[in-house]
Amino acid sequence: MLELKNVTKSFGSLVAVNDISFSVNNGEIFGLLGTNGAGKTTTFRMIMGLLKPNAGEITWNGEIIDFKKTDDIGFFIEERSLVPKLTVYKQIMHYARLKSMEPKIIEERLDYWLDRFNVPEYKHKKIKELSKGNQQKIQFISAIINNPKLLILDEPFSGLDSINVELFVEVIREFQKRDAIIIFSSHRIDHVELFCEKLIFLQKGKPILNGFIEDIKDQYKKKTIKIGGKVDVEKLKAIKGVVSVTENLNELSLSIESDAIAKDVFNYIKTCDVINKYSLEKPSLNEIFINKVGASFDE
Repeated sequence: MLELKNVTKSFGSLVAVNDISFSVNNGEIFGLLGTNGAGKTTTFRMIMGLLKPNAGEITWNGEIIDFKKTDDIGFFIEERSLVPKLTVYKQIMHYARLKSMEPKIIEERLDYWLDRFNVPEYKHKKIKELSKGNQQKIQFISAIINNPKLLILDEPFSGLDSINVELFVEVIREFQKRDAIIIFSSHRIDHVELFCEKLIFLQKGKPILNGFIEDIKDQYKKKTIKIGGKVDVEKLKAIKGVVSVTENLNELSLSIESDAIAKDVFNYIKTCDVINKYSLEKPSLNEIFINKVGASFDE
């Protein structure tokens, strides 16, 4: 288990991370989220042992993370960390040797992953000769070549098309099944909801949301009702507790104050002749984020 307890990190008068706590069990994918300057990168660096917190404690299986444990860590950072003039082979060989891997094992795994990502012909090409998407594949391979038990992924899907996103997803799920701890960051809320059971939202270093996603959604009072059919919009708007009614192409979307209002809406719906859809839905993470900070997380 990875555990952060009351972790704070300052740089002079700037408090980059302010008293955050969370834990991630083996086989879990945890979302570490925040807008630019929220403290994500600082938190990643502390988890990897590159920075020490000013206060609090970070442990992995009960022990402080230090350079002795780096062989079991893989990380993918948003900024490119590839050397353009090196070949793919030399780049991966360099990274993997830093993880105490033997050359024969490195090459075997490199060949496997190049085949898996449909780029075996790039083995001896220079990084600068590859497209952005293919460079991303190589960087991902560099993060997983050592079969990490702790995998940190910062914006792994940035710039990828949908086919390659699915390929990355498949591989990440495999590491999850191997019981790896995975810390995942993305500006795409849909990616977070696709992967993560738990998350922490940081804003200016402070947590504004923290816990299981389903619990966070349950605790958020406002819900949405989707209705399809012939209804009187004005009558829906008149129901106490209906915040707004949005008319879409084939359905209405009602924002309601709480679950309790759904019963009143349903009682009205039962009086209508033609109803082909009635669905009470939890809010999206982006809706909750907007409510907390007044802006969309995806902006």
